[in-house]
Amino acid sequence: MTTAPTPPATPLALAAEFRPATEAQWRAAVDAVLKGKPFDKVLVGRTADGIAIQPLYPRKAGAAPLAGRAPGLPWTITQRADHPDPAVANVQALEDLAGGASGLVVVTRGAIGDRRGDAMVIDGLADLDALLAGVMLDLIPVRIDAGTSAGHVAAMLAAMVERDGRDPKSLAIAFGIDPIGAFARRGTLESWEGAAAKASDAVLGLRARGFAGTQLAADGRVIHDAGGSEAQELAYVLGTAVQYWRMLEAAGLPLAEALQAISVVLSADADQFLTTAKLRAMRKLWARLQTAAGLIPTHLDLHAETAWRMVTKVDPAVNWLRTTTAVFAAGIGGADHVVVEPWTAAIGLPDGFARRIARNTQLILIEESNLHRVADAAAGAGGIEALTDELCQRAWALFQAWEREGGIVAALSAGTVQAAVAGIRAERAIAVAKRREPLTGASEFPNVHEAVPEVLTPPARETRRGAALVDLPEAGRGERFAAQVEAFAGGVIRAALSRAKSDTVFVDRLAPIRLAAPFEVLRADLDAIAAETGTRPKVFLAVIGPVAAFTARAAFARNLFEAGGFDAPIPEPFADAGALLAAFAESGAAIACLCSSDDLYATEAVEVASALKAAGARQLWLAGRPGDMEDRLKAAGVDGFVYTGGDVLAVLKAARAALDA
Repeated sequence: MTTAPTPPATPLALAAEFRPATEAQWRAAVDAVLKGKPFDKVLVGRTADGIAIQPLYPRKAGAAPLAGRAPGLPWTITQRADHPDPAVANVQALEDLAGGASGLVVVTRGAIGDRRGDAMVIDGLADLDALLAGVMLDLIPVRIDAGTSAGHVAAMLAAMVERDGRDPKSLAIAFGIDPIGAFARRGTLESWEGAAAKASDAVLGLRARGFAGTQLAADGRVIHDAGGSEAQELAYVLGTAVQYWRMLEAAGLPLAEALQAISVVLSADADQFLTTAKLRAMRKLWARLQTAAGLIPTHLDLHAETAWRMVTKVDPAVNWLRTTTAVFAAGIGGADHVVVEPWTAAIGLPDGFARRIARNTQLILIEESNLHRVADAAAGAGGIEALTDELCQRAWALFQAWEREGGIVAALSAGTVQAAVAGIRAERAIAVAKRREPLTGASEFPNVHEAVPEVLTPPARETRRGAALVDLPEAGRGERFAAQVEAFAGGVIRAALSRAKSDTVFVDRLAPIRLAAPFEVLRADLDAIAAETGTRPKVFLAVIGPVAAFTARAAFARNLFEAGGFDAPIPEPFADAGALLAAFAESGAAIACLCSSDDLYATEAVEVASALKAAGARQLWLAGRPGDMEDRLKAAGVDGFVYTGGDVLAVLKAARAALDA
C-alpha cells in the first residue's frame, strides 16, 4: 500500500530571496541606462492610430474573459477556393478538407479577396455544381466572397439547395453580400437606394427559405488592404453594420433579426498584440452597438484572414512566419473562422504545397499548441487589455464622426474615409521607406540569389457574355431574388441576369496594396537586367582598415543595396589604397560605397573617395553620417550618405538611376 507524500511545511517561494520591486525602482534603473535620452521616444512606441505602446503594463485587475467562440472549441480552419476553374478548385477543396481544413471560402473574380484578379469565375449553377461536387455542405461552414456578384452566387446556392432537397437550416453559409464593400473597393455605385433595395431583397429571399447563416458581411479587409489603421478598420465595420441595420429595418426586418443577418471579416497581420487586441475590440464594440440599440448582446460571427498587405514576393518563405503570427493572434483574439493566404499568394496562383502549408499552419496551432483550449487567453494581460480599450475608444469616436456625415456610405461618397486611409498609408510608406517598419526579406536581410517558388499558371477563363436577357421584377421583399433562383435553376448564366452599368457615384477606390511592393519593383528591375546580361549590377563596398573597423557599416550597406536588387558582397580587408582601387576596377561596378569607422574616415575617406571618383565610380556613397566632414567629403566626390533612419528607397532609386547615367 502506498501513502501520499507529506506536503512541505511551507510552500515553495521561488522569489522569496528577492526583494519586491516597485515601478518607481524599475523606472530609476531604466533612466540610468538611458543616460538622459527621453523615455517616451526611446521606449514608448506608437501605433498607426497614435496609441502609445508602453514597455511595461500591470495586470488589469478584475478583467473578465470576453465571450467569443464556444469554450474549448477550435476556430474553423478555412481554406480559399479560388482557382479560376471551378472543377480544379473542387479538386483542391476536397484535398484541403481531407487534409484537415474544416471550412471553405469561395472567392470569385472581382471580390475583395481577389487581389491578383485571377480568382474563380462562377457563371451559373453548373459551375457551382462543379465546385461543390462531393463537398458535404451540412458538415462545414462556407463563406462567399464574391463582390458585386454575391447576390447571384447566393441565388445559385439557394437553387442548388432546393434542387438537392437539403435543409437550409442545417447549413452554415455566410453569403457575404456586401454592396458597401464592393463600392469601397471599386469606387463606383449605382446609387445607395438601388444597391440597398437589391441587397435587402436578397436577404429577405434567403431568410424566407430558412437559411441559418448570415447574409451580409461587414468586411474590414477593404480598409486594411488599402493601408488603413486598426481603428479605421473597426470604425468602417461598425459603420457598415449600422448602415445594413438601417437598410434591413427599412425593408421591414426587426432590428434583432437584422443583427443576426451580419457577419464581420477582419484582417490579421503580423503585429501579434495589435491583431489580438483588434479582434477583442471588435467583440466589445459589437456588444456596445447592440446595447446602444436596446438589444441584449449576442454572438458575433467573426471571420479573420491573414493580411494581404504584409505578404512579400521576395523571400516569400518569411510569409510562413508572418501568417503563423497572424493566425496565433487571431486565434487568441477569438476569431470563429480563420483563413491563411498561402505563402506564394503575392507571386501567383498557389500550388498544392502552398495550400498545404496554409492549412497546416492552423492545424499545428490547434492540435499541437492547443491555442483554442483557453477562452480569451489575453484577458487580464495589461498590455493587450490597454490596446483593446484604446482601440475601442478611437474606433468608436471615428465611427461617430462618420455617422455625423450621414453614415459610412455618405462618408465614402464624400471621400472622407479614403482621405483618412490615405493619410495613414502615406505615413506608413515613409516608415517602410526608412525601415522604421522593416520588412524581412524585402527591405531588411534580402537574398538576391534566392530561388523563386513555383506557382500555378491560371487558365484564361473569363465571364461568359452575350446571353439573352431574362426579365426580373423590381427588388422588393424577395421577389427579385426568387426570380433569380428560378432562372439559375433553369440553367441561365449570370450574363442573362446582369444589366449594363448605371453607376451614378464615382469616388477614389480603396485599392489593395502590399507594403513591400516599392522594394520589389526595384528588385524586379535589376533581376531583369541580371537575367538579360548574366550579371547582376554591383555596388562595390570600399572597405577601409581592418575587419573590426568596417564590418558593421559594410553589413549595413550590403543589406541596404541588396534590398534594391544590387549585388554588394563584403570583401576582405585591402592591404592599401592601391589594392582597393584594383579590386574596384576588377569588380566592374559603377557604384561604390565607403565603409569604415569614424576615426578612419577622418584620416582616409577624402583621399579614397577622390581616388574612386578618378577611377570611374559613377556614384559614390558613404556608410554613416558625415558630421562636420560633409563638405570635404562631397568635394572629394561623395554623392550621398546611407545611415539608420535615412530614406532607403530614395537611395536605391538614385543608385538605379546611376546605372543609366
